[in-house]
Amino acid sequence: MKKNYEINMCEGPLLPKLVLFALPLMLSSILQLLYNAADIIVVGKFAGSTALAAVSSTGSLINLIVNLFIGLSVGTNVAVARYFGAKDDQGVTETVHTSITLSVIGGIGVGLIGFFGSRTFLGWMASPPDVIDQAALYLKIYFLGLPASMLYNFGAAILRAIGDTRRPLVFLTISGLANVLLNLLLVIGFDMGVAGVAIGTIASQAISAVMVIVCLLRAEGTAFQLRPSRLCIKKDKFAIIARTGIPAGVQGALFSVSNVLIQSSINSFGSVAMAGNGAASNLEGFIYVAMNAFHQASVTFSSQNLGARQWKRIQKTGVECSILVCVIGFTLGVIILGFGPQLLSIYDSDPAVIEFGLIRMRVIALTYFTCGLMEVMCGMLRGIGYSVAPMIISLMGACGLRIIWIYTIFRVNHTLVNLYISYPVSWITTTLAHFICFMIVFRRLKKRIGE
Repeated sequence: MKKNYEINMCEGPLLPKLVLFALPLMLSSILQLLYNAADIIVVGKFAGSTALAAVSSTGSLINLIVNLFIGLSVGTNVAVARYFGAKDDQGVTETVHTSITLSVIGGIGVGLIGFFGSRTFLGWMASPPDVIDQAALYLKIYFLGLPASMLYNFGAAILRAIGDTRRPLVFLTISGLANVLLNLLLVIGFDMGVAGVAIGTIASQAISAVMVIVCLLRAEGTAFQLRPSRLCIKKDKFAIIARTGIPAGVQGALFSVSNVLIQSSINSFGSVAMAGNGAASNLEGFIYVAMNAFHQASVTFSSQNLGARQWKRIQKTGVECSILVCVIGFTLGVIILGFGPQLLSIYDSDPAVIEFGLIRMRVIALTYFTCGLMEVMCGMLRGIGYSVAPMIISLMGACGLRIIWIYTIFRVNHTLVNLYISYPVSWITTTLAHFICFMIVFRRLKKRIGE
């Protein structure tokens, strides 16, 4: 008997299904972070602090370049979930094939831009002379593997839309183990430094992409089965994906612009501060992905229930996801801050690097749950089909506020603590704005579509 990986999000107790959906997502994201941490740990321990700074300083730039097309995968998730909730098999099928076609085109296009523009982009970020060569090498190799990364993200978005978060977890487990083994082999065995880490990363992305595509090819008898002969871009389905996905991608890119500016400001404190910031940021990433699993749950559950016209379940989804991210975010923040020196020493044993990492963690760790609240409210808006509004709110409340902060308050008081305070201030402001927006558009939506 064929195992059913789908979750009925429109009926039955909500909380257990939210947890059942989010837990594999959380574990998948934690695995991804562990693989990224393995990159940073291996390069920091065996290639030095300069190599560590080179790898860790590329994250915000990578996110800036790829977020637009990753945003389209959010549009895929919303569109497939809504058709699935409405039991529209034709809509699911056409959206799946449009999405996979987009992932191939987008992956090749963005990969070429990133490959040829890497050093120029790093120069714009004021990357220090002792870091820029290694950072550029890492980026060039990373962007060669971007088509595989895009395929995985779009394929996983399709599976999440029908409630399947377990198989992507298996795929990431396998590809991640390959990544760690390749890191050890290429960096330690062959002394390849940042190039070895980058090659291990793109090889693991290729493995996960192959597995998710094979999974869709073998989904016989389902509306989401991938059939190569049907790959094309349906204009109406692309419009639906783009309506949610492009604003989501622009929003992600806008956040990355502010993060690139913050990274550039951190760069002004030197490579040791960059290394400490990179290690602390990687640790905080574990808090983020634990909360972000419920952001993704809020998107998919609200979208499926909109398709089924289950208004009360949409509201309940927002409330329960918000409570869960507060509890998880604050608890993990306390734990990571409490063991900060020991955890940072895993990345780099240099006392100066550890101290710079602690400077960041003391400001952000205990307030990070407000970022989770912001993500949930944004996810609720996207799930019910409003993606432009959260993009505008994020532009004004988070990105705009951070940029103003950098050029005003930070310029007057040029300290890392003052720079990091811009994060919680922007999260709290943007969360409140998202909440007010959701209450307004949700009422309008109910009136327009009907009870």
